[in-house]
Amino acid sequence: MNFAPRYTRTAILLHWLIALLIIAGFILGLVMTDIAGLTMTKLKYYSWHKWLGVTVFMLAIVRVAWRSWQAPPATQALMPAWQEKAALVTHWLLYFLIFAVPLSGYFYSLAAGVPVVYFGVIPLPVLIEKNEALRDILQLVHVTLNYTMAALVGIHSLAALKHQFFDRDGTLARMLPFLK
Repeated sequence: MNFAPRYTRTAILLHWLIALLIIAGFILGLVMTDIAGLTMTKLKYYSWHKWLGVTVFMLAIVRVAWRSWQAPPATQALMPAWQEKAALVTHWLLYFLIFAVPLSGYFYSLAAGVPVVYFGVIPLPVLIEKNEALRDILQLVHVTLNYTMAALVGIHSLAALKHQFFDRDGTLARMLPFLK
């Protein structure tokens, strides 16, 4: 195995924390939209979903700041050029989506006339007024971006597993602290 240097502990922590919050938010989004009518449970899940989105957005800012200050370690895996390009494009699209998905959800909520109150305590600014036409557009944007992110996360995960079990090049160990 050709092991490449690991990411920093901070980068690893941010990666996995954001990944888990995104997965939780996605699952919660599926569950809450499947609940018929307007129930207390559905309202609670919507609040939790929004709180997850705001948290992901804030952690994304920290992650990008960390990455601009602390460059990722150079890869030592021998990959064809197309795989390196695909990995780079996928990573940058994921970075874009960890901002775009929460923002689209925030503006969707505002266009629906529902303010976002972080943890039920901190009201976020109302930047746009209620607008039903815009709400419908933003709902479609939010859903489309979410499914795009889910597909890219799937591709990213499958590529990591390919590197671990087929290429055996140590790429996954760079982001998993318990692999050697």
